[in-house]
Parts: sequence; C-alpha cells; structure tokens
Amino acid sequence: MAEVARELGCDWHTVNDAVLAYGQALLDADTDRIGQVTALGLDETLFARFGRWRTQAWATSIVDVGTGTLLDMVEGRDSAGVIGWIGAMPDDWKAHVRYGVLDLSGPYRAVFNTALDHVTQIADPFHLVRLANDKLDECRRRVQNETLGHRGRKADPLYRVRKLLVIASERVDDRGRTKMLGLLTAGDPRGEVKTAWHAKEEVRNIYRIVDPDTAAGFVAQLGHDLQDDSCPPEINQLGRTLIHWHSQISAWHRARVSNGPTEAVNNLIKRIKRIGFGFRRFASYRIRALLYAGRPNWDLLANVTPR
Repeated sequence: MAEVARELGCDWHTVNDAVLAYGQALLDADTDRIGQVTALGLDETLFARFGRWRTQAWATSIVDVGTGTLLDMVEGRDSAGVIGWIGAMPDDWKAHVRYGVLDLSGPYRAVFNTALDHVTQIADPFHLVRLANDKLDECRRRVQNETLGHRGRKADPLYRVRKLLVIASERVDDRGRTKMLGLLTAGDPRGEVKTAWHAKEEVRNIYRIVDPDTAAGFVAQLGHDLQDDSCPPEINQLGRTLIHWHSQISAWHRARVSNGPTEAVNNLIKRIKRIGFGFRRFASYRIRALLYAGRPNWDLLANVTPR
C-alpha cells in the first residue's frame, strides 16, 4: 500500500480505500469463486487485540478443504456467524457438502450439527495429537511442582526431559531413550509422567490403524482405559475427550480428510496480517485475506464497478 501510494503521489488511505472498494466489487462479481464443496473446514485466527487489557478478537476461516481455498471469514469463533454464513448459501450447495472438518471445538461442532446436520464430522488428527502432548506437558509441570516445589529449572530432571517427551517415539534413538528413562526415574517418583507419555503414544497409534471398524473400537477402549484411577488426572481428561469426540475421531479413518489445507490458508492469512502490521477494521482484514487466499478471478477486475 505504502509503495503504491508513493509511486502515485497520493495518500495511503486513498490507495487503501481503492483496494477495499474494488476488492469487494471483484469478490461480488466473481459468482463462480465459491463452487461445489465436498469437505468444509473451519478454524480460527487471531484478528486483533483491543483495549487496555488487550482483549483478543478472533475470526473464523471457512475453507474448501478439497482445493485449499478461503471461501470467507466471519467475526468471532463462536457458532453464530458461521451458521449465518452457511444459512445464506443455496440448498443445493449445502447438500453437496459431505464432510465437516474441525479441531476439537464445541462451537464448530454446533455449526455442523445445526447448519449441516447431514455431513460427517471429522476431528483433525493434528489437533488430537497436540492435545495429548499438551496433557503430557501439564502432567510433567504438575509433578515438577509437587516434587520440587518450583517451576522447572535447567538442572531439574523433568525440565531436561521436556523435549524428548513430546518427540514421536520412533524418532528417539537408543541414546535418547536411555536418557529419557533415566531422567524420568530421577524426577517422576510415582511414574505419572511416564504413564502420560505412554498415553500420548497410544493416541498417536490411533492413526496407524487402517481398518475403520478396528480404529473405532480402539478409540472407545482407549478412552475408557485412560479414565482409570491409576492414570494421572490430566490423562483422565484426555480419556473423556476421546469418548466425547469418538465419532469424529473415528470418522477420519473412513474419509481420510484433515484440516491441513485450512491450516495452510490460515498461514496465508497471517502473512497478510504481518505485512499489514495488524488490522483494526475487520472489513479490511477480510477483503485483503480473500484477495490473497480466496483465489478470485482477476480477469473480472477490469469490468467491476465499486459501489
């Protein structure tokens, strides 16, 4: 924006207003941009922080997972905005959607339950494995405080082992495994962190199973096993999550659809945010993101007239 303004010898706001006006006109004119969608992905990005307390304002990305195209963005990360957006789409477009891909988000699940109740919901594998890693880290930090009475310091065994714990087990060589087990023996007297590590690896094993029915049974059994009294409280919570999201987790084995393209689109949105050094107006944020990641037909630009 600044470079174009300098080249034309005008104010930055003049160029920005032109981009927003013509950008919205282009998006409105490109009626074929949002085609038939088989898999619809939802995820949030941080839009801005406002006020004295830096209150977070979020935006939800609506993505065609099949093509990796940003369809639109709505304010907030609750269900209302996305439900309204889907409700405005034609019935034949909604009927064509077969899969709804999401992270472990209650509001996004409510979107599909309400606006697209016929779709198969799929919990993204990356987010489930990340949750297992987060619960492992929560357990490690709790045990650290209970045994030593302070947060991790560089000489503490559980602090030294923190990175090895979250690495996939097949990527840890013999030397690393020996180091990990030795540090756990020194810093984990009740074996809680070690149990949490095994639980994390079992969650990862969900995605090594090929047969969908076997996977569904494994998820159900694992969810119940992780709620056993012998497991740390953090792992009990993980087990409850597996039961609560059982159908969405198991559905991945039939559809093999993930939210990876949605995450890729979010990276493009964040790039626009970095280039603009942040945004204060959602309308500007949305149009700039759609022009970059929404794949509009730029051949229409010469024929559009801004309002």
